[in-house]
Amino acid sequence: MYQIILYYNFSPIKNVPMFRADHKRKCQSLDLLGRVYVSENGINGTLAGTPENIEIYKNFLREQPGFEKTEFKEDASDRRPFVKLICRIRPEVVALYADESIDPSKERGKHLTPRQWREVLESKEDIQLIDVRNNYESAIGYFEGAIRPDVKNFFDFPKWLEEAKLDKNKKTLMYCTGGIRCEVFSLYMEKKGFKDVEQLHGGIINYGKQEKGAHYKGKCFVFDDRLAVPIGGEQESLTKCEITGEPCDAYLNCANMDCNRLFICSLEGARKFNGCCSEECSRAKKLRPFDANDIYGPTRKWYNYYDMDKEEFKKLNKA
Repeated sequence: MYQIILYYNFSPIKNVPMFRADHKRKCQSLDLLGRVYVSENGINGTLAGTPENIEIYKNFLREQPGFEKTEFKEDASDRRPFVKLICRIRPEVVALYADESIDPSKERGKHLTPRQWREVLESKEDIQLIDVRNNYESAIGYFEGAIRPDVKNFFDFPKWLEEAKLDKNKKTLMYCTGGIRCEVFSLYMEKKGFKDVEQLHGGIINYGKQEKGAHYKGKCFVFDDRLAVPIGGEQESLTKCEITGEPCDAYLNCANMDCNRLFICSLEGARKFNGCCSEECSRAKKLRPFDANDIYGPTRKWYNYYDMDKEEFKKLNKA
């Protein structure tokens, strides 16, 4: 059994290269796999390993100055959902590329506990509820009544907000997977003149643990090989396989390496076009080997990498 943790902490780091190097060595010594990003204003990560080694890692991070109160969202899996360890430096822990200066290590937005969040949803108060995730994430699960922006990247949200013309005087609630994107976007909205902005503390993952998924429909997209996890128990699929039309919430990257499109696909659909999104792609020259047991089984591989670093930032990560 493996333990999976999702966490972030906006706290200033003085020597980022040294922090990153020490952090990577510690993860390697504990045989932890996953992704960890560090910057001058904090850390963001998701890791998997044995429960014993995860506990050692949590204590290690909390021993670092400024990270004593780091919160961890935890889950368990019978398989390790990562194939390698990535530990990189980024200019920002979460990049919004906004025209406003935003640093959650110096200022924080307003938080609602899962219980407070549920109470607001059940109060029938007039609110605008925003899903601060990419469109492929919210497609398979979301809170009832949420505004789900049709954006492909987090840094597209400022443009979306400008075009959405939301009421700046209306109570605004927002949520994301673990809370980190809301930490940034809630401050951005406040700087743009929104009067009452609150976020779900710990995100969907934390809410599911505490409130059993009340008012949440579908599953939650996660950035590891599981791709989708239930929130508070199994729920029916909100989406359909793009090939067969049957209910499905499993994602797959097209086996045509020149396409690589992330699409919703059932096992039957994947077999029809050998892991490709269309018959045309199935005839392409550059195809990944397709093995249904590999892709849908206990060693499932996911080839779509979340928010990959831009070329100009690669020089930061030579060590």
